[in-house]
Amino acid sequence: MKRMKEFLGFGIIGCGNISNTHALAVSEIADTKLISVCDILPEKAKSLADKFDCQYDTSIEALLSREDIDVVCVCTPSGMHSKHAIMAARAKKHVIVEKPIEVSIEAANEMIKVCHEEGVLLSVISQHRFDDDIVRLKEAIAQGKLGQLNFGGSHTKWFRSQKYYDSGDWRGTWELDGGGALMNQSIHYIDLLQYIMGPVEEIFSYCTTRAHTNIEVEDIGIASVRFESGAVGVIEGNTAAFPGYCTRLDIYGSDGSVIIINDKIQNWNLKCEGVTENDFGSISNNEEFIRSGAIKGWASTPGVWHTSHKRQIQDVIEAIQTGKTLKITGEEGIKPLKIILSIYESAKIGKPVTIK
Repeated sequence: MKRMKEFLGFGIIGCGNISNTHALAVSEIADTKLISVCDILPEKAKSLADKFDCQYDTSIEALLSREDIDVVCVCTPSGMHSKHAIMAARAKKHVIVEKPIEVSIEAANEMIKVCHEEGVLLSVISQHRFDDDIVRLKEAIAQGKLGQLNFGGSHTKWFRSQKYYDSGDWRGTWELDGGGALMNQSIHYIDLLQYIMGPVEEIFSYCTTRAHTNIEVEDIGIASVRFESGAVGVIEGNTAAFPGYCTRLDIYGSDGSVIIINDKIQNWNLKCEGVTENDFGSISNNEEFIRSGAIKGWASTPGVWHTSHKRQIQDVIEAIQTGKTLKITGEEGIKPLKIILSIYESAKIGKPVTIK
């Protein structure tokens, strides 16, 4: 799997909204080159190709036949990820798949299996694990600074207009979108929740469609969560929160708590760093602690939305070149999918669901 070349060539399958993020990230990484992009709509492929000064194809087979492409980013609708990733793997290309890995466990497992068989790397986009503040939080937990983790909450309070769902035949369908507010919008923070808190053991949930028409999937989903550690938590996914608000991760431990909003640390309160409480449990010196600048500069780079994608793609490149283990493999990518599918199952049957 180790190989050294003058540059690594990239291809992109699917020229929808997220493809621009992948193309921009690749264009900024040294010793890489975007060779070609592909879409069944020639005008979309040409538009992206013109923007990034690369070639374009209108068939996946044509793109995969290019010998100068080493890595393929799959940016097609979610329910087509396995098909296209497997095609890339069979062509001996390393694969980066946009979230979610797929819309079913069976399809995801087949993708993972084929990539292993073909000896190519598979990484699933969970770019927020590379955010500065998530890295800091993960390190603090590993060092025991938060003590025993007791509660974790993942909240995605967004809004999507009816026009958004009407913009593509695949949007809002079980077959190709795989779900709604949870599968499409909330998966990033659901992934962070299990990444930080550890494996989820049981879920009880409700899902509903309140603000949109002509869609098969939920625009609101909520779940109570029990983790294997014994901690509990909450998941909220919402595309009906007009006009659109925030993503939020709440992590509460016995020795400290952290709140992240829109990828940035908003509250960082640890006993080991001087935060105390009075007899009634209120933080006594939190205001002074924040004013002191203790969390200043911990925010992710503002206005640079592709930064974390870039970091994950760099991790894939390093793994190709050195043989090191990927930080986010297909096996990691399937974890949030299992949680979301269990939420849907619980909402369907009206009972708690155990995640295996």
